[in-house]
Amino acid sequence: MKKLEHIGIAVKSLEDSNALFEKLFGKENYKVETVESEGVSTSFFQVGETKIELLEATKEDSAIAKYVAKKGEGIHHLAFEVEDIYEEMDRMRSEGFIVLNDKPKKGADNKLVCFLHPKSANGVLVELCQEIKS
Repeated sequence: MKKLEHIGIAVKSLEDSNALFEKLFGKENYKVETVESEGVSTSFFQVGETKIELLEATKEDSAIAKYVAKKGEGIHHLAFEVEDIYEEMDRMRSEGFIVLNDKPKKGADNKLVCFLHPKSANGVLVELCQEIKS
């Protein structure tokens, strides 16, 4: 793993949360994006070398909607940048982690992503992400 790429925070309202985090960080988000396949709208803030990703559900049956209904707003996942996501997924499986995806999928911010089940990572949802190279 190369670095902590971003921290994902589940929110009820992207609009309200953007205003809150703009005050907190003293700057505006740099990107808003919808990922239809995941039923989520995202907003990104750059804080030093790390990004903060706010996630609002766009579908009632999405993972974020279920998370907010069950646990409320808050930290949803930690995302780590990797050099080769396929290799890292194989490594995680060989180390005994439960990888939730058979293959990486397109995520927000021009990334290929996959997730590790929280049960295999001390209750933390871990995302592996790799920049999509053109």
